[in-house]
Amino acid sequence: MNEKVSKFLKYILSVAVAAVLLWFSFREVEWKEFWNALSRCRWEFVLMSMAFGLCSFFIRALRWRLILLPIDPKTKRITCFNAVNISYVANMVLPRVGELVRCGYITADSSKNEKGEKLASYDKVLGTVVVDRSSDVLMMLLLFIPFSIIGWSRFGSFFMEKIVTPVAAGFNFWYLLAIVALIAAAVFAVKKVKFFGGVWNGFKACFHMDQVWLFIFYSFLLWTLYWLMSMSILWAVQGISPELLGGIDGLDIFFLMIVGSLSSLVPVPGGFGAFHYLLCLALTTVYGIPPHIAIVFATLSHESQVVIQAIAGFVSYVWESVRSRKPEAGFEELR
Repeated sequence: MNEKVSKFLKYILSVAVAAVLLWFSFREVEWKEFWNALSRCRWEFVLMSMAFGLCSFFIRALRWRLILLPIDPKTKRITCFNAVNISYVANMVLPRVGELVRCGYITADSSKNEKGEKLASYDKVLGTVVVDRSSDVLMMLLLFIPFSIIGWSRFGSFFMEKIVTPVAAGFNFWYLLAIVALIAAAVFAVKKVKFFGGVWNGFKACFHMDQVWLFIFYSFLLWTLYWLMSMSILWAVQGISPELLGGIDGLDIFFLMIVGSLSSLVPVPGGFGAFHYLLCLALTTVYGIPPHIAIVFATLSHESQVVIQAIAGFVSYVWESVRSRKPEAGFEELR
């Protein structure tokens, strides 16, 4: 099959999955109730959530820069910030592509050594992105451990019945074999292929950071901002039904954050559909929130961040275009 046709079909499939999940999320919603509920929200808190979101973009850029500095000490904060913003917009169109795009902007702005070679070559930068995303997963696991101890009696049944059991039911020996084969192939590639060797060198840059404690601080600050984003949306919607939403507290918001983050495992553009479905499922199942209120919470949580990502991404794209810093298409080597 032609490569372009194959990519097009994969994209159409991901959009179709997002559409189906959106349909499942909205199928029980009475639109009159939905719009009435939306009109009773406190929009100043929605704007506050967007502001926290913008701050999280900058903190992510600062944290990523710490990994990049051992590769290129002249890496600029503004370039990292713009690259992160543009990557979010790219992910709205094509899942996972944003991580490749942001590498290109860093490489385009990289310093050169005495041989005229880019210090932050595309493959090395890609390795730092692996560290950046891996640290997110690690932070979620570290935070999930105390959360599970404190709140398992309240939320454990949801994770077991709605997340773990369905996943386990679809897992079999062949999946395990495929995972082992992929790991073996990756190890072989790292050792034998120059490009993946560069990715490995970029990954190792995290061991040469001068400010490890600052990296850890940024990681906790990032999740604090995520929590504040979600809390702001809760404050925005609590006026809709105080008797239903008034009992939701900070621990509940952390639970909803974890549920929402699981949507990133579904390969759909921008998390559309997957985020709405999972969050509505949690709100209706655990808290008995009516679908029209649950979908308002999910919609405001997701779309408020989509809007600020689009604005920040557009401004960053114009900024980089004016500076004539076009991303280098190093991801062509991945084909």
